[in-house]
Amino acid sequence: MDPDDEPSAQRKAVDLHQSRDTEPVSAPACTRRAAPRVLSYGGDDPVASASASTQRCASFPQRHGHGETALATAASFAAWVDGGSASPSPSAVAAALERAMSQYGGALPEFVGAGGGEGIFRVPLRAAMHPARPPALEVRPHPLRETQVGAFLRTLACDPRRRQLWAGAESGVRVWDLHEAFSGWRPGAGPRRRGDEDAAPFRESVPVPPALCAAVDGASGMVWTGHRDGRIRAWRMDHAAPSPAGGDTAGTTPMFKEALAWQAYSRTPVLAIVVTSYGEIWSGSEGGVIKAWPWDAIAKSLSFTSGENHMAASLVEKSYIDLRNHATVGNMCSLPAADVKHMLSDRCRAKVWSLTSMTFALWDAKTRELLKVFGIDGQVDLARPEAPVMPEQFIEEEIKVKPTKKEKPQGSFSFFQKSRNALMGAADAVRRVATKGTLVEDNRRTEAVAQAMNGTIWSGCTDGSIIVWDGNGNRLQEFHYHSSSVQCIKTLGKRVWVGYASGTIQVMDVEGNLLAGWIGHSCPVINMAIGDSYIFSLAHHGGIRGWPLSSPSPLDDILRYELASRELSYTRLENVKILVGTWNVAQEKASPEALRSWLGGAFFDVGLVVVGLQEVEMGAGVLAMAAAKESVGLEGSANGQWWIDSIGKTLDEGISFHRVGSRQLAGLLIAAWASNDLKPHVGDVDAAAVPCGFGRAIGNKGGVGLRIRVFDRRICFVNNHFAAHQENVSRRNADFDHIYRTMTFNKPHGSTASATSVQLHKAVSANENQADEDTPELAEADMVVFLGDFNYRLNGITYDEARDMVSQRSFDWLRERDQLRAEMKAGNVFQGMREGPIKFPPTYKFQRHQLGLSGYDSGEKKRIPAWCDRILYRDSRSVSIAECSLECPVVAAITAYEACMDVTDSDHKPVRCIFSVDIARVDELIRRQEFEKIIESNKKVCSLLRELHFVPDTIVSTNNIILENQDDVILRITNNCETSKAAFEILCEGQSIRKQDGTKSELLLRASFGFPLWLEVQPSIGLIEPGETMEVAVHHEDFFTQEEFVDGVQQNWWCEATRDMEVVLSVNVTGSSSTEAVTHRITVRHCCPVPSAPPPVNPHSISDSPSDAESGSKNNQLNHLLRSDFAKFGSSEVHDLCGVRKRSL
Repeated sequence: MDPDDEPSAQRKAVDLHQSRDTEPVSAPACTRRAAPRVLSYGGDDPVASASASTQRCASFPQRHGHGETALATAASFAAWVDGGSASPSPSAVAAALERAMSQYGGALPEFVGAGGGEGIFRVPLRAAMHPARPPALEVRPHPLRETQVGAFLRTLACDPRRRQLWAGAESGVRVWDLHEAFSGWRPGAGPRRRGDEDAAPFRESVPVPPALCAAVDGASGMVWTGHRDGRIRAWRMDHAAPSPAGGDTAGTTPMFKEALAWQAYSRTPVLAIVVTSYGEIWSGSEGGVIKAWPWDAIAKSLSFTSGENHMAASLVEKSYIDLRNHATVGNMCSLPAADVKHMLSDRCRAKVWSLTSMTFALWDAKTRELLKVFGIDGQVDLARPEAPVMPEQFIEEEIKVKPTKKEKPQGSFSFFQKSRNALMGAADAVRRVATKGTLVEDNRRTEAVAQAMNGTIWSGCTDGSIIVWDGNGNRLQEFHYHSSSVQCIKTLGKRVWVGYASGTIQVMDVEGNLLAGWIGHSCPVINMAIGDSYIFSLAHHGGIRGWPLSSPSPLDDILRYELASRELSYTRLENVKILVGTWNVAQEKASPEALRSWLGGAFFDVGLVVVGLQEVEMGAGVLAMAAAKESVGLEGSANGQWWIDSIGKTLDEGISFHRVGSRQLAGLLIAAWASNDLKPHVGDVDAAAVPCGFGRAIGNKGGVGLRIRVFDRRICFVNNHFAAHQENVSRRNADFDHIYRTMTFNKPHGSTASATSVQLHKAVSANENQADEDTPELAEADMVVFLGDFNYRLNGITYDEARDMVSQRSFDWLRERDQLRAEMKAGNVFQGMREGPIKFPPTYKFQRHQLGLSGYDSGEKKRIPAWCDRILYRDSRSVSIAECSLECPVVAAITAYEACMDVTDSDHKPVRCIFSVDIARVDELIRRQEFEKIIESNKKVCSLLRELHFVPDTIVSTNNIILENQDDVILRITNNCETSKAAFEILCEGQSIRKQDGTKSELLLRASFGFPLWLEVQPSIGLIEPGETMEVAVHHEDFFTQEEFVDGVQQNWWCEATRDMEVVLSVNVTGSSSTEAVTHRITVRHCCPVPSAPPPVNPHSISDSPSDAESGSKNNQLNHLLRSDFAKFGSSEVHDLCGVRKRSL
């Protein structure tokens, strides 16, 4: 289960966080589930690691305090008290550590805070299979963002006949053969780029500019894609199909090329593309420009050889019709000059819808006439100018504190007052900027459109509302089931699927009733496609999942149970060593020796290093400047970059480690590095910052965080600096609570989080809410690590008493007076979090560059020594004794928790903690294969699949129709089923012409099974109630336009109107849970006399269009008899549109 998803299966929790008189200790390690362990990133031998760590730090003994360890390190501690840096014998410490750590299973005992099982501090719940959603076919598991640079998927399309799933990417297009959806890459082959190792096999096109839209044309076997460079490209489906030889993986087969490409727009991208009911291709671009591309020119171009590509492109480029120009009269155009975001072919009434963000335009697909322009509210507005949607505007605030000429310096108080004014001004600027932008973004923009099988048009808005229209652009109803923005809509049969920006997918019926909903992805669902009895959803991060069309149904429960029962077969365990360090550097720059003492020897056996610094830089001017930079989306400073570079050198950055992310807020800085071995499994690094200073807007106090995906599990690291001073315990608690509740990580959609770049996109759209707005993002992580200068002090003790206790190593006595431990026991802060045993002296406050016990503050204030610098964590365990599994995917143990007391560059000592983390992940290939086994072998599943593939029994009134001039013939389709609705769609399988010698020409197909211009079939799609009959009007009409005449003479193929023409219509009937269909074929023949002259242009207005009720009751309702020379077809031939196998849902 994706760790970003909604919490899943409920587990029984045990409250182990009761307040105790003695220090509560949690069992640090547990018996791991016997699942295959693949890799271990870091040392597997805790004893060896401990010994090596002891040798590396010459300041203070590590991991001592377990009986014999104390004896072995007494000499070292005595040396430190006296101001020296002697180390104990490595062999003695190693032997002591081996005996002590074996008692605890290789890890240290831990203190556990109270309150962890309640509310937002409850451990997120995970499971092998999500109980609140249907089992999904993982076609492409969530790839790491860093692997998708220049290759993000942006659109999705499916051809059910050939069982192909197409995706438009930033680098071209790719196609999955759904016959291989349950398979893996063949041995020796694999994807061309990292991130697709676990995906089902696919093929890629040659690199082309980003594909922004796509349309499937099953008739011609093409997929049409619109691209950012303004070109439209055609891809042959048979060229993208796998070869019989088996070398069909992206790693071994040459990439396929486009069959045709032409320049549709010279300087703007192709934003939308659609194939009309008459086989024309229409495209939309910026500025409201819409072009129609006649099928005849395209068909002729496709017949050219590969050496004639230039001629083919030129032929199509010259054939376009600029529909915006056609709708312009006297330099006046009712179309808004806004980007055409979406286009829809209304196949029921042969119309085309074009949509901008705020308006709709309705066109006649045959005459290409603009019928109507209207807004989201449904009001007709033929001349409405539409302002483009502007991005959020940030106002730079310049804060200046200038004394007047007469003003004299007022000493330190005046300086403090000016500094305070500057800080408060910066804080006010941050607050004002934070509130801007929300009024600029119109939350009623249209983001998606689709046609339901009952002929209605559905549009979705950014406020989550869904509007249903009739075919003439009249509003029928509006409903609202989710607060997040609608991103995509898809329909089949009597169902409608809606994808939201929150990752939610909802299923409705065509009447608008909500049937079900679930969290499909952890980010926006940007597109959907239907094929092979699945509805496939494309997430913004590039993941693709297939959901059964039947969901919700009893099949979901069976599949979920069967897959969960096979959990061990697809569970893999990984082990990662993580080094976390914190240091308040007091605006100083550390020496290389200090960094090596802190980190230099501790990283060689770890996979991930995370470092948090406090007080990198301070001062009123610095803080004000940092606040101003934050307000315009900037971060970082020269000092921060110096620290990142210096730590990188210590870690051999570029050789052993690679930086994966960083974030700075004023004096707070956090950065992370991954080892060479672990880096391929680390990514999706997001950053966050929460100021807690003046007005919760200044970064002198607060937190900065990084969220990192490691083996598909989210781990958060938060570097903090809480309120200072002995008495401010409640303020420190409040700082933690504010950071925990409000920290929101950046989600740079469509961009990469480079380790060397600053993330500029700070805000997430208000419409892209989490599934549960009340749940903090930190609460949804699988592991959270808090580090930093928490500033908790010691109560009820004097400076001299504290020094004496430190010199005697009476740390247990000191811990009883620790404010943080007391607050954690009471459940007031860090609820449910864990900390290792504190066996090192207090880390604050010291005099710089002075070693030993005498280094503690001996100035005028004589601050009491305290453990201000701490590292705490929470993993996936709801109870201390829990096995690492898909239900408890992250189990951590502390193997070292220590301070480097010999570092004297600051008034704080650096602290480090080493975690050994077990991570359970899913082997997606094995789970797909288990999925396949279940649907092929489970008898209950097979029985339910047969029921779900049911197609209602239907009959047609005739299978042969003869049309005279202007004839109307009624075709009746009857649903004989008494329980289920039948969905039908009428397509044209081709047109032939009777020659003078009596023979017929070959059937000629138009794009997307479009009708010839002389034939009208309305409605061509619909839903038939049980036991009811649908009447379909088949009408002949002489159709000519000015483009087809030159000086009154018919041009091109219009001469065919003088001959007898014959078309084959297919009536495809489907159910609601499968794309499987029954096909009725009908032959329509027309004998057309030679027209004497072109008819006058008589545009149809929207008021002249017959209503849906009138379309089935034309005057002439004669059904003509079959002629002997007609082609003969069965009236109820079974035809599987997608070749559904028995294993398909």
